Amino acid sequence: MAALILLAGCGTSPDTDNLATRDPATAAPSPTGTARPAGDVVALASPLRALLTEAGTGQIAALDTSETNTTVFLIDPATLTRTGPNGALDPDVRTLSLPAHGASLAQGKPGELLIPAPNRIYRVDIAARNVSDVAIDGDARSVQRRDDGTLLVGTADGKVRTLSPEGKVVKTVTGLASADALALTEGHVSVLDRRQTSVTEIELGKDDLGLALRAGDGATNMIADRFGRIIVTDSAGGELLVFSAGPLVLRQRFPVNSSPYALAYDQRSDTVWVTCTQSNEVVGFDLSTGIPTEVGRYPTVRQPNSVTIDQRTGDMFVGSAVGDGLQRIRADDRKRGQ
Repeated sequence: MAALILLAGCGTSPDTDNLATRDPATAAPSPTGTARPAGDVVALASPLRALLTEAGTGQIAALDTSETNTTVFLIDPATLTRTGPNGALDPDVRTLSLPAHGASLAQGKPGELLIPAPNRIYRVDIAARNVSDVAIDGDARSVQRRDDGTLLVGTADGKVRTLSPEGKVVKTVTGLASADALALTEGHVSVLDRRQTSVTEIELGKDDLGLALRAGDGATNMIADRFGRIIVTDSAGGELLVFSAGPLVLRQRFPVNSSPYALAYDQRSDTVWVTCTQSNEVVGFDLSTGIPTEVGRYPTVRQPNSVTIDQRTGDMFVGSAVGDGLQRIRADDRKRGQ
């Protein structure tokens, strides 16, 4: 089992130099020559870092992995049945350029994307195709929007800041090595620290860190579902970890192998989907019982470092981090395959 540790933090800057850390885990390299990807593949030459289905418009947002300027692709899933002269898929794809490298994608208010970047949170208005920004002190790696319009921002140096809807910093919690992903559940925010391979709980309204748990041998990604479960991939240890907050407890752990990496949750079927980069697969698990139960497994594009679910249709999209395109696996095809 993961060992329970207590971490103390506050609004001032504690000494974080003595934290036990490791190099952050990353997605394992994918092999070539694996099975043909399931479903359809849209040709996108750019390597994709992150995917998100924007809740207000239903648009699929894809973030490229360039270390310089960042391109955001906006894809209308309704046009994915359209084919070009050569018979290949020819959907409506729009592009937006950001002034700096973006780390991830998050849902903003309806119709808006949030993209953390060095010293900025970019806000993308999809309908207007307009990009604005909120200044932040530090290299922003993660962001989540609360229902009241406040933003929670995690930075590379382990700080979690709360910003008012106007962009003013109202609170800073320190004490982590890095704040790479944030998950919101009722009354709590959970923080994934890749350098400590840990999950730490922060009670909303408080100025310090709460309980922390080791998250395997090398945790990489984290999401929360509608039941308040906090789901983490341990890519180095080959496991899927499921926590709950208030208090922070490790509820489930399950071997996945093949380097589990990206995560997406299908709320229609209560299924979490996990990409496995060592085998170029995406695997679905039902979490409703005491142990995850595998409900589906499909071949993907090479290096599947991102995945998202269109909650309107249940269709799943997988992004290749080596330029092999954007894959769609329809919900109806997954049902037939079970």
